Amino acid sequence: MRLALKLLRDVGVVAPKREPIASSPAQRLANEYRVFLKEERGLDRSTVYHYSRHIDRFLNEHFGAGRVNLRALGGLEITAFVRRQAPRYGRGQAAQMVTGLRSFFRFAQFRGLVASDLAAVVPPVPNWKMAGLPKYLSTEAVQRVLGASERATVRGKRDYAILLLLARLGLRAGEIVALQLDDIDWANAELTIRSKKGDGWARLPLMVDVGQALARYLAVRPPSAYRNVFVRDYAPYTPFAFSGAVSDLVRKAIERAGVKSARNGAHVFRHTLATEMLRRGASLTEIGRVLRHRDPDSTMIYAKVDLGALRELALSWPGGAR
Repeated sequence: MRLALKLLRDVGVVAPKREPIASSPAQRLANEYRVFLKEERGLDRSTVYHYSRHIDRFLNEHFGAGRVNLRALGGLEITAFVRRQAPRYGRGQAAQMVTGLRSFFRFAQFRGLVASDLAAVVPPVPNWKMAGLPKYLSTEAVQRVLGASERATVRGKRDYAILLLLARLGLRAGEIVALQLDDIDWANAELTIRSKKGDGWARLPLMVDVGQALARYLAVRPPSAYRNVFVRDYAPYTPFAFSGAVSDLVRKAIERAGVKSARNGAHVFRHTLATEMLRRGASLTEIGRVLRHRDPDSTMIYAKVDLGALRELALSWPGGAR
């Protein structure tokens, strides 16, 4: 019934859905911040969601259903919140939380809700460059995930084509969501990839198995008014709203195959492709071109997984001890 109601609203038969009325001052302020991000800053829905969800939690913790008084806040309260919340996230999401808080306090200062620059007292989250190792799957694990994919249904064909694009070409989840029917050049066996990360666009080869999987899916793809290659498998057949939907289907595919992985999102296939290319003799420059990195440092992290090359560079331990 929810899907039918949404369709009727989309075609104008039923009046648009009314936004829920904020029941507290904190919710009203958070909604004003969302409008600011969307209309004044021009941010997309995904960024608005990721920033504002931390603000919802912050305002609820400090003010609940009562009156919001941001002028009563200081560095101690803000720092305590960051220290409580940061351990719940990875480095990237913790940094996102800090960025969202700074953005909110700049908004509050612009609106005259605070007297001082509270954005300046939001503590940074340690996120040292090149500190970690890329999480990846073995070649055998990737084959297990692909082999365990169900390909008899429309959804199965769609998900298998997505998995192949991730595993063979190292696409980002957002690039999967944005892929258009016109981006497939069947005559020249190429894909045009447009990135939302500012990398512009690139053409990648359409490998045989990837092309076959796409063709099988497109043969049964539900009729849709959208030009996105991948759409949901239920009416009204809209595209994925966020890249998180791609990571979610990857997580389910990995679990279904019984593969143990430190990371279960779509990016694990990107890391896996880069690591396999390195092991087969590709240079970091070549890997960077395939992954469409603008900054060479983004590719340098894969040098840390080439243990054979690193052994040649390692100095012997004093005294000959191992």
